[in-house]
Amino acid sequence: MRFHQYILLIFALLLLLPGSSCRKSDYFADEERPVFRDMGEGTGTVTWKKGNDYLLEGLVFVNDGQVLTIEPGTVIRFREGQGENASALIVARGGRIIARGTPDQPIVFTAEKDDLEEALPTGSKGLWGGLILLGNAPVSTPGNESYIEGIPPAEPRAYFGGSNPESNSGVLSYVSIRHGGTNIGDGNEINGLTLAGVGKATEIDYVEVFSNADDGVEIFGGNVNLRHVAVWGCGDDAFDIDMGWSGFGQFWLAVQEDFTGSNLLEISGGSSTGGSLFPHPWILNATFAGNGTKGAGFCAEFNHNAGGHITNSLFVNKLNGISLEATNLSNDAYSQWTSGNLTVSNNHFFDVAENIPSAVFLLSGFFTPTEQLQWSNSFTPSGNLINDPLIDPENFRFKPAEKIRGPLTSPPSPWFQITDFRGAFGESDWLNGWTKLSQLVK
Repeated sequence: MRFHQYILLIFALLLLLPGSSCRKSDYFADEERPVFRDMGEGTGTVTWKKGNDYLLEGLVFVNDGQVLTIEPGTVIRFREGQGENASALIVARGGRIIARGTPDQPIVFTAEKDDLEEALPTGSKGLWGGLILLGNAPVSTPGNESYIEGIPPAEPRAYFGGSNPESNSGVLSYVSIRHGGTNIGDGNEINGLTLAGVGKATEIDYVEVFSNADDGVEIFGGNVNLRHVAVWGCGDDAFDIDMGWSGFGQFWLAVQEDFTGSNLLEISGGSSTGGSLFPHPWILNATFAGNGTKGAGFCAEFNHNAGGHITNSLFVNKLNGISLEATNLSNDAYSQWTSGNLTVSNNHFFDVAENIPSAVFLLSGFFTPTEQLQWSNSFTPSGNLINDPLIDPENFRFKPAEKIRGPLTSPPSPWFQITDFRGAFGESDWLNGWTKLSQLVK
């Protein structure tokens, strides 16, 4: 073999060798940058470090038994794609993600073309999938198990649910999820953050979902608690609760764009396939800003046998108020209210249902005039007020000039922080620094 042939052979062999920092399941060569593709083995137990260039393509799982740790300040980008080419990060049952950012160094999940400055228009949606956590906590389906929406069929790692309400899927703290919600087919989009059968040992605190094509946050059953969660400009519901979630929520913010989005909050109880769990989650100190006459949906909608409690919160700029579904079933949302398992109390409303107290509370489905009158007339006796909170959602200012005062409901658990105000903001603006929203303040 001649000398130049030796050189060509050595060069070819070098191209076949993996990089010194790459494992069998990690990075594959790409024309522009290294790309992570999941061939079934998942991420492995690994730490993703700030400063590295992470680009995910397709559905990437953290498998059962694996732990994915992400350092503060790390940016994870996703390839664009629809249908079978959709990209998303999914933590399977038994897997964990430890994504603990800081106020100065948030962890960002976003589209490939996002340079975190001005490369993408603010309202860009559906450029990748989303972040999905699957756990072992109870869900309201026969067999206590289900298959997550947004994932093509026949993926064995896409099941969720179980019998362990204390299960731990990891930590999301100071995390921003931007420009997701790609369509995998037949109108089936991926939510910004999906929590399915996630247990209460999981920590969700300081999370932003920004400009997602489907729901901002969707919770399917489980017992996970969520604190300091902001959702802006999503294509469907801001927060969507289904399959019997029984956790707690505090300091939630939901803001809609004009002509975009449905309900600010939708709470569904048992599943359409006959689940029998009827838990009653508690949501305290939320701020919900709608799109007024330039949108549809409700401030909050309770359906499919849902109960729950919304209190010490603020609703502004929405055409329709709080809707309860009434049916001929003994566990419908209206019956949950009459039995005390559903309350909407000690809240502020402004520019909702033309500021008419009796018009804010609505029934849907099958009901009598007397039942509608009972529900609508409970607005004021339940401590709800109509009053201008002096916030400015159009200019991304959500903290009022002064605390929003009024009677307050005592928290039902020590998990909640004690406050002396209604809404999501009191002395400080917890959005500052780490969110995309805080960069848009005018």
